[in-house]
Amino acid sequence: MSMTQQAEPAVNTPPASGPGKEKDGRTTERPLALRLLARPEVGVFLGAVAVLIFFLITAPPVRDGSSMANILYQSSTIGIMALPVALLMIGGEFDLSAGVAVVTSALTASMTAYQLSMNVWVGVIVALAVSLAIGLFNGWMLVKTGLPSFLVTLGTFLILQGVNLAVTKLITGNVATDDISDMDGFDQAKAIFASSFEIGGVNVKITVVWWLVFAALATWVLLRTKYGNWIFAVGGNQQSARAVGVPVTFTKISLFMLVGFGAWFVGMHQLFSFNTVQSGEGVGQELIYIAAAVIGGCLLTGGAGSAIGPVFGAFMFGMVQQGIVYAGWNPDWFKAFLGVMLLGAVLINLYVQRTATRR
Repeated sequence: MSMTQQAEPAVNTPPASGPGKEKDGRTTERPLALRLLARPEVGVFLGAVAVLIFFLITAPPVRDGSSMANILYQSSTIGIMALPVALLMIGGEFDLSAGVAVVTSALTASMTAYQLSMNVWVGVIVALAVSLAIGLFNGWMLVKTGLPSFLVTLGTFLILQGVNLAVTKLITGNVATDDISDMDGFDQAKAIFASSFEIGGVNVKITVVWWLVFAALATWVLLRTKYGNWIFAVGGNQQSARAVGVPVTFTKISLFMLVGFGAWFVGMHQLFSFNTVQSGEGVGQELIYIAAAVIGGCLLTGGAGSAIGPVFGAFMFGMVQQGIVYAGWNPDWFKAFLGVMLLGAVLINLYVQRTATRR
């Protein structure tokens, strides 16, 4: 008998497989429909469609083109601000001063132009500087003190609310600004911020166009630029983002300044739409902007969301706000009805996402 034996290597013959290699449950790609439903903006889109169908059935005037144009207008005034608020939330922060900052911007432009007897464009530029400065202040306080954005912007909210009323009374002797419709540059500014145009016999406000343009731009920034990656990174994990070279301070401050820009734009629209501004307005609007972003799929914890979702979220607000009027219901029920509809939309969105991501 030989003292050495050679062991034949074990040969494991793999099972024959055709061109489509079989995959186990861990690597099987989910169907396209489930992958789409997992996206937050798809859930809110379905909710917006449900709200639209509901009012098309219960409020026949909604079917008219002019009524839909009015709904889109109401949605656009919310949606323009909801976009920068959504980007800020994706970056892990939120701004409670956004509502009163809109009024601050409008008051600044109006009083600067009227009291100094200058071209209204001077007031518009000054208001832009003030709005960006407010955003810069919020962002700087956040990164320098480490305080939560809730506390920082709550303080700014209270400051602006008091300043809006006190300064307006001090300068104009009233709670509202003076009419600036006969001043130089008013018509040109109105054409940009508050004009309308006709499509098929229906007047459409220019804010609807700006709303869609800003949404497309925000989507491109989030998905196609380095800055968009920074926003998701600082919202997901700030320390990890800083460790890999993301300029966290710049990103945070710039996002707050972007909210300031949105407040300026909406403030200019309000000013040139109504020619005057009530100094006590704006309180509570910040919650509408935040809610539109949350319904659109932006997480309060940051790091997730899109720019398209808040567009549908804002549309739901506009649809409910005007739909109740067109249905002839008691407007006193607006807030309660809105809360029920929005909560239902959020639950539907959550259910759809969980169903789509379930193994």
